[in-house]
Amino acid sequence: MGEAIERFFASLPARAPAVLRGPVRGHLQLDLTTENRTAHWFLELAPGTVRVTREQLPADAVFTVSADLFEELITGREQALAAVLRNEATFSGNVVLFLVFRRFFPDPPGVRDPRETAREHVRRPG
Repeated sequence: MGEAIERFFASLPARAPAVLRGPVRGHLQLDLTTENRTAHWFLELAPGTVRVTREQLPADAVFTVSADLFEELITGREQALAAVLRNEATFSGNVVLFLVFRRFFPDPPGVRDPRETAREHVRRPG
């Protein structure tokens, strides 16, 4: 398992208050595959908090993706929903947990909030 993946999961509890603001609660299992091996990560999501373990526990949802593609997701070079739609990743169970979890992934490099772009345009002398 890559160091970037380990750092990503270690960062989740500190980032949870900003990301998990809604009333969503549940257990999400992430299965990261590498050739014939699978690494399991278990997330207990609740408003403002996330608990990350490597245990295999009952989950409300399972997201399965290759470790290589997951590294692309955590750097913003790929998008989780697009990967599922291309059948490069799979998801089963409570879809809300997947939609909430993907908020932890960064935006693609170079993407800007359109509201900020509009504000800059308004500030420029015309």
